Amino acid sequence: MADVSNLDFIYRPIKQKMEEIISPINFSTYIEKLVPVEIDGRYIVLETLTENFAQHITQHLADKMRDAIIKADVGVTDFKLVVKGSNDYAYDSANGAPAYVPVSNLNKKFTFENFVAGNNLYAYKAAVSVADDPAGTFNPLFIYGGTGLGKTHLTQAIANHILSVKPTAKVIYVTCEQFVNEFINSMLAKGVEAREKGNQLRQYYRSADVLIIDDIQFIIGKIAVQEEFFHTFNELVSRNKQIIITSDQHPKQLTTLQDRLKTRFQGGLVVDMVPPDYETKIAILKVKALEKRTLVPDDVLAFLAQDSGDDVRTLEGRLTKVIFASKLHEEPITVDLARSALKEAVSESGAEEITPASIINAVVGFYDVTKEELIGKCKKKELVLPRQVCCYLMCELLSLPLMSIGKELGDRNHTTILYSRDKVSELMMVNDKLAKEIDDIKNIILKK
Repeated sequence: MADVSNLDFIYRPIKQKMEEIISPINFSTYIEKLVPVEIDGRYIVLETLTENFAQHITQHLADKMRDAIIKADVGVTDFKLVVKGSNDYAYDSANGAPAYVPVSNLNKKFTFENFVAGNNLYAYKAAVSVADDPAGTFNPLFIYGGTGLGKTHLTQAIANHILSVKPTAKVIYVTCEQFVNEFINSMLAKGVEAREKGNQLRQYYRSADVLIIDDIQFIIGKIAVQEEFFHTFNELVSRNKQIIITSDQHPKQLTTLQDRLKTRFQGGLVVDMVPPDYETKIAILKVKALEKRTLVPDDVLAFLAQDSGDDVRTLEGRLTKVIFASKLHEEPITVDLARSALKEAVSESGAEEITPASIINAVVGFYDVTKEELIGKCKKKELVLPRQVCCYLMCELLSLPLMSIGKELGDRNHTTILYSRDKVSELMMVNDKLAKEIDDIKNIILKK
């Protein structure tokens, strides 16, 4: 282990160069928290807090970090990355390409504490049981139900709980769409590259302690990917590792799924999630209002719960519109205001006036960029923030799945939308200027 003072002497100019090259958000979130722990020949070994941080750095920042190290000219020319508490390198360019490590899809806000069980108490207790004893009684755990009922919240709550108890556990949460695309892309490669990509993916998923696949129905009709998943499933179960699966249907109803996969899905515990009843809707609204730090009277909660449809996303969308209307008009939240706010958001034909296009137009006008720049791939700092703000506003003001929002913004994936939404939410808490900008854009959207 190198002398601490010597490490600091070497790392300080490297860190300064990184700050010049890397965006402020990435620098403050990831680089600022890195700790130099060793010099290994021409490499400086940096320690990061979590595997999720290591994944993001590996995927998005490694090249810029290496460039900063070279420009600092302090005798080292590259870096290795280690997760705190681990003895293995999470990133080591000396061993060729890094292992396959996609950015984590986990949302830290999805916990058991803020999940309202209501009439889904059975599913909730099953999830808690699995979180407390992974690969114990219920393996696999198969949760099914319609869109927007909380399956993703519940499965990610399991993941977050396990990681809070054992931070070094390898918990993988992935949408089935992402899982399918990854294996299809590896199959499209040629020769040695195809074999290497396929092996990396297999090693990554089969080394999991907990594997969560969301929306398994997307695997239907994809025989080669079903074959891969079948063997991954068997490998994990044989090693006593937990598998959690969600779907919009019971395994028996997935008619074109291989019978051997159906049999395995039903070999553990199969639980369904049902639409929230009236009392559960009220409880959900109270929790969401508390998260938004807003006091909403009981009669308004009752009004919002009426005729709100079956899914939680629509319910939260109604609440968001009312809270925003209260801030916009500087009026207390009442049933009359709520009724007016929901009417404002609906045109005579019954369609929402607030659309992805209206949000994009408001954002590009406010930040003086073009639509092509906003939804394009350029990662200049002056385009990244407007793009993230647009993600945030679409998530806040529209009742759309994350995948649909991603398609509106240049076919971006579920992970990118989640990251952008949460990043802007975090920044607004400490950056009054940004919070004011977003309020101004909301005003533009509603007044159009």
